[in-house]
Amino acid sequence: MFRLITCFLYISGFLIYSIPQLARIKKASHLPVEERDKLAHEYPKKFSKKFMKLTGSEVVVEGLELIPEGPVVFIANHESDFDIPVLLGTIDKPFGFVSKIELKKLPILSSWLNTINCILIDRKNHQQALNSMKEGVQLLQEGHSLVIFPEGKRSKGGPVQPFKVGGIRLAQDAGVPIVPIAIKGTADIFEKNGRLIKPAQIKVTIGYRIDPIIHNHKDYKEMAEEVRQIIIAMSEARNIAS
Repeated sequence: MFRLITCFLYISGFLIYSIPQLARIKKASHLPVEERDKLAHEYPKKFSKKFMKLTGSEVVVEGLELIPEGPVVFIANHESDFDIPVLLGTIDKPFGFVSKIELKKLPILSSWLNTINCILIDRKNHQQALNSMKEGVQLLQEGHSLVIFPEGKRSKGGPVQPFKVGGIRLAQDAGVPIVPIAIKGTADIFEKNGRLIKPAQIKVTIGYRIDPIIHNHKDYKEMAEEVRQIIIAMSEARNIAS
């Protein structure tokens, strides 16, 4: 219970004290994409690293050297609500992420989501979802990167669920590479503990880039399943090694 309260208070404090930083970033709109994105991610990255330390968890990451220059679509499995702070704290390349539109209702947090170029999708509104994906393509073409969790919901530590095709379409339409990411252990922090926070051993494995243009002769579902199997294999390799 102590860790849960501590983490909640830390999030609340972060949101309040981050307001001046938000104003600073808005004034930096004239900067080149890479410089502005780096500036926008400094505070969320520091927050995420500290937040994960407060959970008592150890995060190990492999494959950072495999992330290419330029915009990419990171495709990852989705174990837990802690996946985002884990990735923010470990991946140096700035990114926005694709998430549910309900987050837009949260004060201050919604401003940060907009600042780091997140895409919020209303899955109940087909036209809005299409428009959001077009917005994602535009962001990628402008030089920003995105993370997408194609399972659509948390597995809570269970098997990796079938992937939706949105991430594949984003990458193909924007002409950018896919970088697969396997996340293991985040569900052990919260979802498996009766909604209490406990320390966990977390492994993030980054795979080799996949060029969707080379594979554009494949069906979207076929390509999505191929990426899913790569992520499962990376996760299983971690289990064997441990």
